Amino acid sequence: MTDIQLTVIIPVFNEKNTIEILLQKVLNNEIVKQIIVVDDYSKDGTREIITKKFGNKIDKIILHENNLGKGATIKSAQKYAVGKYTIIQDADLEYDPADYKVLLNEAEQNNLDVVYGSRVLKKNMYTNMQNFSHRIRIWGNLFLTFLNNMINNQKLTDAHTCYKLFKTSLFKSIHLAENDFSFCPEITTKLSNLNIKINEVSISYTGRTYDDGKKIQAADGLKAIWVLLKYKYFEK
Repeated sequence: MTDIQLTVIIPVFNEKNTIEILLQKVLNNEIVKQIIVVDDYSKDGTREIITKKFGNKIDKIILHENNLGKGATIKSAQKYAVGKYTIIQDADLEYDPADYKVLLNEAEQNNLDVVYGSRVLKKNMYTNMQNFSHRIRIWGNLFLTFLNNMINNQKLTDAHTCYKLFKTSLFKSIHLAENDFSFCPEITTKLSNLNIKINEVSISYTGRTYDDGKKIQAADGLKAIWVLLKYKYFEK
């Protein structure tokens, strides 16, 4: 499996309306890849779709016996990654697997360890408002990114993007502790502590609403602030 260019880690929790479309998009992507799906104890039929329709098409399926959180699903998959690079892929169709090549090209051409896909880079505010589906979400994202840049001495435009691409050797060397959405500030801060530069490329993005199944809440934003401080100043 040494010729695998990309490991795709897909955390899933109650995404029966989108999981089949998403997995087909990932499977149809021409990049040589390993697919790891981690179902975080879905109770809406998602798990059955994954195992019955895609069980023989996915390289690794991990089934949690309790709902532990997005960070926990990534931790479960981390040790199984074998591609040259690893990327995180949400299962809700907000992010398009067609953008994998954009992140990979940036990493390969510039010999980078980490590339983030920015939802706001080179886009105007009006477009951003439409894509994020709610003003509070975009202003919250801007604030958390601003705070991240201050604390971590970075120049990111979208610190909390899902599309984070890492060289797998680096990704597997980082000890992950957070179980929830705080994976994002945790790993970004730990990369800062290692003095690893993060490049960004512009990606497509179609935000969904809470009626559509969006799960992140305001409390997750408050937790993100604490996690930034925690891994920068208290638990390096």
